[in-house]
Amino acid sequence: MRIFTFFKTSLLTSFILLSSHALAIDPIFSTKAGAIRGYDPVAYFTVHKAVKGQKNLSTEWQGATWHFSSQANLDAFKAEPEKYAPQYGGYCAYGVSQGYTPEIDPHAFHVQDGKLYLNLSKGVLKRWREDIPTYVHDADKNWPALKAGTYVEQ
Repeated sequence: MRIFTFFKTSLLTSFILLSSHALAIDPIFSTKAGAIRGYDPVAYFTVHKAVKGQKNLSTEWQGATWHFSSQANLDAFKAEPEKYAPQYGGYCAYGVSQGYTPEIDPHAFHVQDGKLYLNLSKGVLKRWREDIPTYVHDADKNWPALKAGTYVEQ
């Protein structure tokens, strides 16, 4: 009986310890379709809308495949990927401001001050736009720890 109690206590302790440590996330949110679900990151800046990329126009960056709608956009991204890549690795900007990393809808985007912010949905995008400076501040503060898997809820 003592062995069972010891085993049960050890198992519970291990579960609690594992549960309390966040796991590092991929630096770029990506699906089978690629980063930004296969949408062209440069198009958000040039045509101000979500444009699906083509599989034959792609590049690898930060461990993800990025697709583009034109050779010019691919070339622009290759020259300056940090300029066109979405903030917070392409995870939902509002979610990052709240301390977690949800997926995104490529059509729920906002470009401000030369930066691309993606969100979970158009409803979340609406909330994001209610107080962008505060959400950017909070997301900027949370992102390094979320990315590293060391974020602890405040």
